[in-house]
Amino acid sequence: MSHAKNKVEWCFKKAEKEMGESGRHRGLLKIKQDKDRAKSHVIKAEHNLKLMIHLKKDDFSDWCGPAAFYSVYHSLLAILSKFGYESRNQECTFAVIYSLIEDKKIDLDKSMIEKVAALDVKESGSAATITNIREQYQYGTKLSLEDKIYEELLGIVKKILGKTKEIIEE
Repeated sequence: MSHAKNKVEWCFKKAEKEMGESGRHRGLLKIKQDKDRAKSHVIKAEHNLKLMIHLKKDDFSDWCGPAAFYSVYHSLLAILSKFGYESRNQECTFAVIYSLIEDKKIDLDKSMIEKVAALDVKESGSAATITNIREQYQYGTKLSLEDKIYEELLGIVKKILGKTKEIIEE
């Protein structure tokens, strides 16, 4: 079984255990497919993309990393909603996306997702991902993001959002 599929199984077990204990979960549940919810996540992703652009224009580029991350994250949550998953855990969200790619259920370039978050942190080492950039700028003290990094983030966000829209309309 692949690393992604093992992680998905762990996420289901985590949610099941937590639902039994407290009625809430921080894992993954299989739910009814929900195209309306998927579309709402796309709207939120577009909103975060607009925020990213405004932050750059208004000289708050240090917050572009978090806005980029959450734009992509809502895009991925849209895909999960379309396929009938509810995730309340970022690692679980990425694991399902990697699994859907492996199973050829979605036409999304795995290397594009690896630019957002590596599934296996040990294997990826210290690769610059949107997740790493988000953490650096959200919790660090730098006040501006290099233009080159901003453009890379913007490109990734737009590509993933565009592919997400295609996927949820299939």
